[in-house]
Amino acid sequence: MDLAFDREHIWHPYTSTLTPLTCYPIVGACGVHLELEGGNKLIDGMSSWWSTIHGYNHPVLNDAAKSQIDKMSHVMFGGITHDPAINLCKKLLNLAPSNMEHVFLADSGSVAVEVSLKMALQYWHAKGQNRPKFLTLRNGYHGDTFAAMSVTDPDNSMHSLYKGFLPEHLFADSPKTGFSEPWDATNISDFELQLKTHHKDIAAVILEPIVQGAGGMNIYHPQFLSEVRNLCDKYDVLLILDEIATGFGRTGKMFACEHANVLPDILCVGKAITGGYMTLSATLTSKHVADTVCGGEAGCFMHGPTFMANPLACAVADASLGLLEDGSWSQQVSTIEAQFSEKLPDLEHHARVKNVRWVGAIGVVETHENVDMESIQKHFVDHGVWIRPFMNRIYLMPPYISKPEHIEKLIGAISSALDLDSCFK
Repeated sequence: MDLAFDREHIWHPYTSTLTPLTCYPIVGACGVHLELEGGNKLIDGMSSWWSTIHGYNHPVLNDAAKSQIDKMSHVMFGGITHDPAINLCKKLLNLAPSNMEHVFLADSGSVAVEVSLKMALQYWHAKGQNRPKFLTLRNGYHGDTFAAMSVTDPDNSMHSLYKGFLPEHLFADSPKTGFSEPWDATNISDFELQLKTHHKDIAAVILEPIVQGAGGMNIYHPQFLSEVRNLCDKYDVLLILDEIATGFGRTGKMFACEHANVLPDILCVGKAITGGYMTLSATLTSKHVADTVCGGEAGCFMHGPTFMANPLACAVADASLGLLEDGSWSQQVSTIEAQFSEKLPDLEHHARVKNVRWVGAIGVVETHENVDMESIQKHFVDHGVWIRPFMNRIYLMPPYISKPEHIEKLIGAISSALDLDSCFK
């Protein structure tokens, strides 16, 4: 593999071209393993940024892709439809919260968020109200495109550089009460104040339910989400739930909002929808929101990506949701969660560790110091695992098919890294 060319010319995510981080050459993947050039295998603890829930090279997903590519890999979706999209959307609506009735397909998670924000703005425009603002949470993350960045914490995130260039929205304090801790009602106070003060300007609240992902891997109490839904109803504000990271079983429920028995007005999904095979996302909404949007001046929703409802991606996503429908994911995630609950507390006693937390197939070790990415990545690879921390969060979101011995090895690699000064700054 021409790693010299890669290092010289290919710009990897969140990496400097001046001092690029080491990239490890992968030549294959199967099950929970990534195969390095040379034959060594790594247990994947990241599910390729949280998407490959069924593992790699899954025969059902492979067959879906092979079958579809012989029929058609892509057609435009304007004025055309096809079975892969119809079959996928049937399954998606069957799994989704009960009030979701319309599906808008797109090509990435951040685009699904952009679509949701545009839907909310068009909704209020159709009702004759100018509501240009969104309310969201500190330490949240909704993507790297422009509007998605504008509802991501401008002070405590990777997007702080763009503060002053992005539209300015409203940010409430993120909840401090953990998932299993006694609920503290003061957690909702700042959010309630913001909504009470600004609700006539707010098109929608947007947040990640239960787990704030790339903004800090915070796992919060379901009661906060329940209170948010009640306040949105009280002040007549739409609720957008970004389940791009949490959807399709990651937290132990099909969708994280189920922990609080909450129904969104608009729902964003992506990542795991295709089992990590290719890029696809969806924005779902209620009949009321869709009909209101389309009853406005434009007469339709003004968005249409080139690769919307790509048949190849839809066919694989349909197969992926079919695997979820058989129900085995629930026991798989429960087994991983039980292992996290048994093993992660042991790491909390380490002097370097600030906190550990988990829910479903998400486990987080928060340290007092930021990691040294180059050093800790090498440590993990040397120990036969693939874990990609950020800042001071070392986290695991493994494929659901991971066995106890895989989780044991992942946690063991984190434990040994904690003893090495070279892995931290």
